[in-house]
Amino acid sequence: MEFTSSSEGSITRCQPSAGNSSKKKGLSLEEKRTRMMEIFFETKDVFQLKDIEKIAPKQKGIAPMTVKDVLQSLVDDNMVDCERVGTSNYYWAFPSKALHARKHKLEELQTQNSQAKQRKESLQKAVEKAKVGRQDTKERSSLLKELKALREERTQLQAELEKYRECDPEVVEEMRKSNVVAKDAVSRWTDNIFSIKSWTKKKFAFDDNHINKAFGIPEDFDYLD
Repeated sequence: MEFTSSSEGSITRCQPSAGNSSKKKGLSLEEKRTRMMEIFFETKDVFQLKDIEKIAPKQKGIAPMTVKDVLQSLVDDNMVDCERVGTSNYYWAFPSKALHARKHKLEELQTQNSQAKQRKESLQKAVEKAKVGRQDTKERSSLLKELKALREERTQLQAELEKYRECDPEVVEEMRKSNVVAKDAVSRWTDNIFSIKSWTKKKFAFDDNHINKAFGIPEDFDYLD
């Protein structure tokens, strides 16, 4: 605070210095919720949203733009009841129900906390158990190197095996049988196409060129040798 004086030395007025002025800190969400609950508890009345939007900023210092969201958060947590009548929503709350809702929420959080602790203890035990026998000894390091070398060798052998698999008599025989089946299937479809061409010629008196062009059949279409 700074004071100014007149020429006679008497104090005439005082004003706050610029260095001491500070912004008023806004309310936290929990403070807004608490103050809004006070509206319901103190009045024991039923309100519409427009009523709360008028009362909350004036009596409880809750920012007007946040009133609706704060009220909805209380409804979501079962702290405030809401009922739609006609086209309007009506809100009310009783201390007994709010106390019960808070107690229920507290019990739920305590249960979740207990379950989290149990999971943590279980994981810690699993980690400790997994560490047994995995100490970094010379013998273990040697075995791990040997295991890595064996895995690399196995990968190389599998790659080599795939190269020579084409020469495997069983694979060759299987490919031969597959070729026979495929050739038979092609022959059957070739028979069907020639049958359709023959029927079309007789039915519509079309020549081969016209039929081939209409159905996209190559000019050199024939049976496989």
